[in-house]
Amino acid sequence: MSAPVPFRIAIPEADLADLRARLAATRWPDEVNDDHWSYGTSLTFLKDLAAYWRDGFDWRAVEARLNALPQFMIEIDGLPIHFVHAKGRGPAPPLPLVISHGWPGSFVEMERIIPMLTDPAAHGGDPADAFDVVVPSLPGFGFSGRPTAAGCGPQAIAGMWGKLMAALDYPRFGVQGGDWGSAVSIWLARTLPERVIGAHLNFMISSLQAAEDKPLTEAERAYVASAVRWRDSEGGYYAIQSTKPQTLGYGLTDSPVALAAWIAEKFRTWSDCNGDVARAIPIDALLANIAVYWFSGNITSSLRIYKENKARPLHFAPGERVLPPVGFAHFPKEILHPPRSYVERVFDVRQWTDMPRGGHFAAMEQPDLLAAEIRRFFRPLRTPVTPG
Repeated sequence: MSAPVPFRIAIPEADLADLRARLAATRWPDEVNDDHWSYGTSLTFLKDLAAYWRDGFDWRAVEARLNALPQFMIEIDGLPIHFVHAKGRGPAPPLPLVISHGWPGSFVEMERIIPMLTDPAAHGGDPADAFDVVVPSLPGFGFSGRPTAAGCGPQAIAGMWGKLMAALDYPRFGVQGGDWGSAVSIWLARTLPERVIGAHLNFMISSLQAAEDKPLTEAERAYVASAVRWRDSEGGYYAIQSTKPQTLGYGLTDSPVALAAWIAEKFRTWSDCNGDVARAIPIDALLANIAVYWFSGNITSSLRIYKENKARPLHFAPGERVLPPVGFAHFPKEILHPPRSYVERVFDVRQWTDMPRGGHFAAMEQPDLLAAEIRRFFRPLRTPVTPG
């Protein structure tokens, strides 16, 4: 494993010109009258988004802003891994915290929440709650390298994050995540309980119960049924990404409009926006995330995590418990809504909060609320931890 080296985003001007040319040359489909997006991404919305991406969006300003984050590259298991490493400011040693993103997100999701965690006093919080924040880009996402062989699912990624935190001289640390970041965080807590002091999650996988466990309660049965209904109505993306991601990837890699359509539809559907994505996530932030996928060329490799997870899913043995304490922030517009009793079948839930607003992309939609929950959860867990 190599030592971390500083990293700066520097997209060549030729790539920006190529993007503008591709956007200008888009061949548009027709559309059934679909103001409610029931067939997929609205043609009117996408034409407006593409026009703004081509003529109004300032990538160089975004690039400069992202480069204000302290970014690094490190080689882990032969793969270059990009990560943000922001040091905390407070009277006590900051608590190390690794935050993992999901799909179709990226490290860009954490841009606003990072300073709220590293310097809470500057954001109305207690300086004693400061964190050293590490935000890696998942393998095959963002500016990390692409796995060249099968097997790089959430479990393998958790192992890589354990090595990353050791390389940064953090023998013990907290973990946080939503979407695939939740799965990675759970694998970390499950496999490294002696190092993970606690796991804060804002998303929960849909299946925790082993067949031999005690029967489901009525509320738990209703939850499992709702997860099945959601998969039937909204899970088309999941089906193709967990079976034939490569086939989908050709179009998304070649066409920026196809990429924007695929990603923007998820941000609209999964956020607390009431049908208008800009109410939850500024369009510039949405395009910054999409642009990272475009310029890195990593959209196809990002899709493969679904197939890798299907090959090695997160299943628990009867009676198995994840030892580190867990905090859960339940946002009202999240994809799935497990009852607390279901989560407690496997986890030691120390903090459960029904949030007043927000959806799947909590760190982008409601960074202040999520940061406060993270700080509150880890506060009583700090005493025994001395970062390296």
